[in-house]
Amino acid sequence: MSLIRPLVAGNWKMNGLRAALTEVEALTAAHPAPACDVLLCPPATLIGAMVAAAAGGPVSVGGQDCHAAQSGAHTGDTSAEMIADAGGTAVIVGHSERRADHGEDDATVKAKAEAALRANLVAVVCVGETEAERDAGRTLDVVLGQLAGSMPQGATAANTVIAYEPVWAIGTGRVPEIADITEVHDALRKAVSDRLGDGASMRLLYGGSVKPSNAAEIFAVENVNGGLVGGASLKAADFGGIIAAAG
Repeated sequence: MSLIRPLVAGNWKMNGLRAALTEVEALTAAHPAPACDVLLCPPATLIGAMVAAAAGGPVSVGGQDCHAAQSGAHTGDTSAEMIADAGGTAVIVGHSERRADHGEDDATVKAKAEAALRANLVAVVCVGETEAERDAGRTLDVVLGQLAGSMPQGATAANTVIAYEPVWAIGTGRVPEIADITEVHDALRKAVSDRLGDGASMRLLYGGSVKPSNAAEIFAVENVNGGLVGGASLKAADFGGIIAAAG
């Protein structure tokens, strides 16, 4: 069994108003001392309010994206320093929806990850292949290429997390075979271990239609150290079931 403490992270995406903070309170009440670290990444409008709602409990709060610059004329963007100032402790960078919807390439993701480290945030760096890339047999080439191009300078097991999310599995209910998850996570472990002195202890998360019914099987895979959860993180009952599976 891995000695790495698991991380279960929830990405609320563009969902949630202040009324949804009752879900955080319910989650804290039901899981006051989970056997894993817990992170929720709400929309930027809710970061400060969620930090207050989660105070004293096990849930940390982060952002879903950040700009590479510390400040400046970047209308509509949020810097890593602003996330930290609001009480956030981490930020997701390079999510497939950012890569697809906003044209973010590996260099952009790397710059954002380095901004996260600059602001003393944990960078959750996402990688993953499309269905077409998987069908073409290019999964490992794509994923390891994104990892190489997106990993920030100064990355350590303490300040960087890698999240593997096959694009075709996000929000679709489809999940790769356990053997496929194992293959990718084993390759990621070797890559980060080859690159970093402490890569053997860096947390590697799986994401893509993780839910209470399949979380335990996924988390039992060697080199899977938790999950990055989308829709199932919006409700305390669902997210709590996934947290319990990581124990």
